[in-house]
Amino acid sequence: MRLFTALWPSDEAVRHLSAALDSLPEDRLADATDGLRKFRFIPSARWHLTLCFHGDDADPGRLGERLERKVAAVRERHPAPPRLRLAAGGSFRGVLWVGTEPEDASDAAAIRALVRAAGADPHDYQGHLTVARWAAGRPRGGRLRGLLDDYAGPWWELGEVTLVRSDQGEGGPVYTPVRRVALTRPDAGATGE
Repeated sequence: MRLFTALWPSDEAVRHLSAALDSLPEDRLADATDGLRKFRFIPSARWHLTLCFHGDDADPGRLGERLERKVAAVRERHPAPPRLRLAAGGSFRGVLWVGTEPEDASDAAAIRALVRAAGADPHDYQGHLTVARWAAGRPRGGRLRGLLDDYAGPWWELGEVTLVRSDQGEGGPVYTPVRRVALTRPDAGATGE
């Protein structure tokens, strides 16, 4: 069992990015992936933004309780859930990704606080969503990364942080939420009389 803490894009963000990937010209995609062995797009149901990878030996109960406490502290400092969008892209060894862009400085600060709450160093964090992988080979020039340079998706408000269990299945990893922690205060929207 592997555990990680993640943010999930909104349904609208997923639809928008899916449409953008579907509309990539086939000849441009073929040219960009030429020489890459086993290039494949990741199913959109698995798209997420990892805040922290916890590994194989982590205790889900302890991690879930810690995440609950730390996110509660983030909610106190940042009462409005952060807003962000998927924007631009890049690649590193075997991965094509789309980056993230916070709407403003307070959203950027809240996201850094969530990375810290999840257990990672916000200075080393680069928010990204993996859209494709390949087994071997190097992209030529910047052709692959350039496929997503101009991409910008819709803004969305983060609703929760999720501690996730990852198990290897026949068709790839299977993600199971272990603990969901809301980014809005439990009393948000309650009216006092």
